Formats: sequence, C-alpha cells, structure tokens
Amino acid sequence: MNRDRLYFLLLNIGHFLDHLFTLIFATVAALVLYREWDIGYAEMLVYATPGFFAFGAFSLPAGWLADKWSRDGMMCVFFIGIGLAAIATGFAQTPLQIGVGLFVIGMFAAIYHPVGLAIVTSKWRDTGMRIATNGVWGNLGVAGAALITGVLIDHGGWRMAFILPGLFSIAMGFTFIGLRWSSILREHSARMAVADEPEVRASPSYRALVIRVSAIVFMTTAVSSIIFQATTFALPKIFEERLQGLAMEISAWIDGIDASGQGDVATVIGSLAFTVFAVASIAQLIVGRLLDRFGPRPVFMVVATIQLVFFSAMPGLTDGFALLAALGFMLGAFGQIPINDYMIGKTARGAYKARIYGVRYVVSFTVLAASLPLIAFVYQNWGFDTLFRILAGAAAVIIAIVAALPRRLPTPEAVPVAAE
Repeated sequence: MNRDRLYFLLLNIGHFLDHLFTLIFATVAALVLYREWDIGYAEMLVYATPGFFAFGAFSLPAGWLADKWSRDGMMCVFFIGIGLAAIATGFAQTPLQIGVGLFVIGMFAAIYHPVGLAIVTSKWRDTGMRIATNGVWGNLGVAGAALITGVLIDHGGWRMAFILPGLFSIAMGFTFIGLRWSSILREHSARMAVADEPEVRASPSYRALVIRVSAIVFMTTAVSSIIFQATTFALPKIFEERLQGLAMEISAWIDGIDASGQGDVATVIGSLAFTVFAVASIAQLIVGRLLDRFGPRPVFMVVATIQLVFFSAMPGLTDGFALLAALGFMLGAFGQIPINDYMIGKTARGAYKARIYGVRYVVSFTVLAASLPLIAFVYQNWGFDTLFRILAGAAAVIIAIVAALPRRLPTPEAVPVAAE
C-alpha cells in the first residue's frame, strides 16, 4: 500500500473510531452498568449528555486550531487524545467519573469532522466519492459499536470495551505521526508564511455566491438533521410496530415452527433494521459518484424528492410495504449526508475550510440533540403517521431551499487588496 492510500485509510479508520467511541457507553450502560452500579438506565444516560454536548460544541475550536496550526497535527491529537480518554474512562469507579470521561471523549471526538473532512476535500480531486467512502466508514462505526462493545463485554468486561479500542486508537495515532510527521512540520511553516503575506480579498461575485451557498448549506443541514435523527433513532421502534406480521413469518420460516415468542421476533426486527441501515449506506457511494459527475443541485433535488415520496407513502403501511418504504426513505436520509460536506469542500477557501466544517457540525449536532424531544412528543400524542407527514414536509422544505442553489458552485478565488 502506497503512502497516499494509507493516509486515506487512516482518515477512514479515524471516522470509524470517532462514532464508535461516542456510542460505547450506550451499550455498556444498557447491558452492564445499570446492574453493576444499581442505577436506573435512564439515570445512567444523564451522565452521557455532557459528552454529546462536547461532541458538537468543540467542533468549532477544533476547526480553528486546525486552520491556524496543522490539520495533520490535529488528527494526531484526535487519535491519541481520544484513546487516552477512553482508557481513563475504563478505570472509572463512579457515575460522575465516567461522566467526566465521556465529556473528555466528546472533546476529542469533536476534532474529527471539521478536520478530517477538510483534509479529504482538500487533498483529492474526486471529492464526492472520497467523502462518500469516508461517510460509509463512519456509518460502520455507528452500526458496529453495539456489536464490538458487546463482544468485549462478554470476553473481558465493560472496562475492556473502553480500554482496548483506546489502545488501538493510540496505535493508529503513532502510525499517523510516522506517516505525516514531515507534513506536519511543513504545514505549520506554511501557516506561518501565509500569516506574513499581503492581505487578499475575495472578489465580490465570489463573496455573494459563498453567502448564498453557505445559507443553503446551514439551512438544509438543520432540516436534514431532523430527518436523519428521526429515521435512525426511531426506525427500530417503527419496525416493532409495523413489521410484526412479517417478522413472525420470517422467524417461523427460519425456525420451522410457529414464532409466537417475542424473542425470535425481536431478533428478526433488529436484523431487518440493521439490514436497512447497511443497504442504505450504499446510497452514499452512489451519491458521491453522482456529485463528482453532475454537481450538488440536481443530486440534492433527487435525494430530497425520494424522501418526500417515501415519507408521504409510509403512513398506514405495514409489513412488506412498510419495509420497502422504510428502505426508500433511509436511502434518501443516508444519501443526503455527503452533499453539504461536498459543497463546503468545493466552495470554502482553504484557510477557513476546517472552521466552516466546525460551524456546520455545531449546527448539525445541536439539531440532532434537540430533535429527540420533538420525536418523543409527536409520537406520544399522535403516533408515527404524523411524524412521517412532518418529515415529508421537511423534505419539501429542503427541495424549496435547494432550488435556490446556483447550477455551478463558486470556486475559491481572491484578488489582492488595492494599494492605497
């Protein structure tokens, strides 16, 4: 493997670990700690909240540091810092200690999205496909967190679920340092040199288009985050309500007996949800290829239309038809993930790219956190059919916003400040 491929692989592993570390505690709390520490599951989750807050809030300072110092250097800080934080969390003796550990994990986890994506969109020309591939690795971290944590709990205890991934992350950090040390030194020197150069000013046409595209990016980020959180968080519950008949038939077919027990049905429902997530992840690769070929405006319109159609169709559906509709709107929900990152990567000037990604993820993670009470409120009062109609409306809003996108994205250009 050449150095360029190893570089991209390490960035992808970083995305995998980023989402893995933020979800280890969810499985540990659900399977072990509520019994071992005799604390209710809901109470345990309170200690995870500061970590998710840090995951979003520290994205902006992480991006600022990367632009001012070194993006590769910040990736080294990410790998080693989050690994050490995870190991320390594995030695926690009280809920407060584990809450502090999760907060520190969240601080280091916040580094990845603004910094890693800025590297991916700056170094390689096939931006769409690179972002999509990187996104799939992140999805694997989400999907694999419960599995990996469960295996480590069974074979080494819950502390190993933090410690072993932490050791692996540190090893990846030193590998990254060995690969990119000379680049870190050059990058820092280049940042210092840029600071001494004469001031430059973006052309008026570029600034106007950047403002327009930025507004669209942040508005669609907020709305699409509601859709993403509602679909990924609620899908297992949706399947439990809508796919009972199909799940019982599949369970009976597998076992060759009448599936009257809820255990078998629950396993089938979980498997169906995992399958939908896994298949829908492929949409990111397709969208990445289309972005490189056609640009973001037509691709975004198609993806949002897919969501509108399948969210509108979902109310009242059950079993096989519900499964097909869910696969349709999940393809749209996952397919939209790389589009805004692609637009930032193509539009933002290099000196500010990581900071802009930081702002984008502050918006995204804030909306993700705020969406959970909305989902709970709508479901409790009106059920999932109303939620689907709300999400269809959100998709329609995205279509209206994306219609204002220019057909061609502005490219970073600048003109020297006129001498006085």
